[in-house]
Amino acid sequence: MTADRPPLAEGIPDRLYGRRRGHPLRPRQQRLLDETLPRLRLLPEQAADPRAAFGAPVTALWLEIGFGGGEHSLAQIKANPHVGYIASEVFENGLCSLLTTLVPEGEEATAPLPGHLRLWPQDARHLLGLLPEGTLDRLFLLFPDPWPKARHAKRRFVNPSLLPLVARALRPGAEWRIASDDPTYQAWVSDVMAAQDIFDVPPPATARPEGWPGTRYEAKALREGRSPLYWSLTRRG
Repeated sequence: MTADRPPLAEGIPDRLYGRRRGHPLRPRQQRLLDETLPRLRLLPEQAADPRAAFGAPVTALWLEIGFGGGEHSLAQIKANPHVGYIASEVFENGLCSLLTTLVPEGEEATAPLPGHLRLWPQDARHLLGLLPEGTLDRLFLLFPDPWPKARHAKRRFVNPSLLPLVARALRPGAEWRIASDDPTYQAWVSDVMAAQDIFDVPPPATARPEGWPGTRYEAKALREGRSPLYWSLTRRG
């Protein structure tokens, strides 16, 4: 077991994601991964004191798991300059999408970067295990892969075996936001949360609440006639 991959709960697969890359990377995308990503990357050894890893003072720490194209992450760091924002994504094309927005072409190694943003291009569960207890003030899980087949249910991030790991990283009173447009995943979240006593779980909203920036996945769901649900959970003391 390596330092950046602490042990996970028994029965949890070693990884929840599928492929790390879609179409072949273009030269610009490869430069972003080679030159820009290292400038924003949160290193495993920095997880023990994550606030010190930012290039600017922060008053809160938020984590987004699986940021996709990065629209939500970018909107949040723009609206909340006092927050230390860790954005996690393993899919290289998603990482490139976010980084493309941050730096002009040709300035991958030199363009200024947001001091209150750090990227974790690995499995977010391992980061949760490295963070000190009660570190996070907010957690986002927006439109995750639903793994709709029953035999793949153990790969869903919302999982009874993972709840203690998530809860450990959140301070009491911290908020966990979850959104999904998939009916199977929606029912799964409802069932899992009904059987636990770590989080307060009000009924989900049927329209995106104020302060929740949109994502391309939400827009696609609405275009295709699916109805997202939005949960706002609170970590109990």
